[in-house]
Amino acid sequence: MFTPHSKRREKMSLVVEAPDYLQVFSDGSVKRFTPEVASASSESSNGYKSKDVIIDPSKPITGRIFLPSLPASSGPLPVLVYFHGGGFCIGSTTWLGYHHFLGDLSVASQSIVVSVDYRLAPENRLPTAYDDCFSSLEWIVSQVQSEPWLEKADLSRVFLSGDSAGGNITHNVALRAIVDNIKYANIRGLLLIHPYFGSEKRTDQEKDEGAAGAVAMNDMFWRLSIPEGLTRDYFGCNFEKAELSPSQWLEFPAVVVYVAGLDFLKERGVMYAEFLQKKGVREVKLVEAEGENHVFHVFHPQSEPTRLLQRQMTDFIKSY
Repeated sequence: MFTPHSKRREKMSLVVEAPDYLQVFSDGSVKRFTPEVASASSESSNGYKSKDVIIDPSKPITGRIFLPSLPASSGPLPVLVYFHGGGFCIGSTTWLGYHHFLGDLSVASQSIVVSVDYRLAPENRLPTAYDDCFSSLEWIVSQVQSEPWLEKADLSRVFLSGDSAGGNITHNVALRAIVDNIKYANIRGLLLIHPYFGSEKRTDQEKDEGAAGAVAMNDMFWRLSIPEGLTRDYFGCNFEKAELSPSQWLEFPAVVVYVAGLDFLKERGVMYAEFLQKKGVREVKLVEAEGENHVFHVFHPQSEPTRLLQRQMTDFIKSY
């Protein structure tokens, strides 16, 4: 007797995997493995409080605001907009490492931190993440008068920051702000942590025989995130493809690029800083954490190297 249950199903196959983080199957479905997460709390803890917000329910885009519990000044506070990493395919501001790092950073820098959860690839390929994160700037401006947690936000002192893919997003959101000539927020500086860039042309490090595994993993995330049919010379991957006039490059905010000594992406980060300098960007700093790995601040948010990074970021913010 034939029943629907007796019909043999075609087995779904695994086509892409980043062990412990991501699996993509032949039917297009995606499975993400979520590490430990932290809930937002309006109760003060470690000198800060946090609140989850909905930036755009239609997409959806969400975020988490971190606020120093006892600001050192009663005056306005700078705003740091943060974009998490994860190869554009994984990650969330709710991850425990991000929560602790950004909460502590809000205290150290005396800033309002707004961390954005943008839509992820491969379901939402680039430039979706850029669009979502740019719209978060518009949301912050629109909420300053109505969101109590943003009432002290100083829109004349806005900073963009992110790690890995989030560093890439930081660059691309800044580009769009210049092209669109936005006036509603004054972006004073960019703080890129271990930024994730690429190109069709391999670097010397990527050509090394021992780099095959790292190159394959980076290529996999690019294949999942850039628009289908395009190469790693897509503008979002290859920063040299940015289309700004010489005068627009002079408008680019001050930049600090943080690299880690043991990070495979260090070479690309150094190249990015050198590229900006050649374009005439007014201030470009390169800071290396010797002996540290990629996004160490997320995996070890309370380590001394992370504390040093927070102090360095604080100094940069306070200088503008």
